[in-house]
Amino acid sequence: MLSVLVATYNEIANIEAALHGLYKVLVESEIPSEIIVIESNSSDGTREKLIELNRSIPFKILFQQTAEGKGSAIRLGIAEMRGDVFLLFDANQEYSAKDIPDLLEPIVNGRASFVLGTRHEEGRNMRIMENHRLRPFLMNKAHFVFAKILNYVLKTEMTDPFTMYKVLRREVLEGVSFYSNRFDFDWELVIKSVQRGAVPFEVPVQYKSRSFSEGKKVRFFKDPVTWIVALIRFGYLQRTRS
Repeated sequence: MLSVLVATYNEIANIEAALHGLYKVLVESEIPSEIIVIESNSSDGTREKLIELNRSIPFKILFQQTAEGKGSAIRLGIAEMRGDVFLLFDANQEYSAKDIPDLLEPIVNGRASFVLGTRHEEGRNMRIMENHRLRPFLMNKAHFVFAKILNYVLKTEMTDPFTMYKVLRREVLEGVSFYSNRFDFDWELVIKSVQRGAVPFEVPVQYKSRSFSEGKKVRFFKDPVTWIVALIRFGYLQRTRS
């Protein structure tokens, strides 16, 4: 059984299309699954829209009273999921649900227990934002640098450890506790998965980056600090202790 965890906050413009697309792929692929949506007290009507959508799409809604970040929402979803495999899915339509069968294939066939949907494509910039040049340029360069650092600490060769699409067999993280609240959760999840012996298996996925004016929620200066803290806390310090 697959548990799809969807963290959402202020996504009124995207949530309906995202969930319809996700549900359609799961049904057409005949994947035994559950969808868990974690809503973090949006102020734009997302919560009300989810209640309406739940009449036609079967999913479980978990309500948070405060918006503490993606990591906080996903941690709540992990505590409630019932699946043998879990997959992270965003409600912002930057990624396509059509890639889900390809992401599951290595796990179903026993080739991997940890899959990353890589956005990396040789010769093409990962983030392209209409009417923006400097920010996506800096983000693409930072991605390369941060990936190099993370690969060095973990002794891996990942091209896109920061992708939203992360798929894991439940036993990889059985008994593991998580602490990160924001996008540093992605770092913590990757680090702890590798530390448990899971070898990242990358599968190419479609990606269309949205701009900050379109609702991108990564904080340009604040979040990178939390990523480095997560790397030191969960990666480097753990390695020096072992």
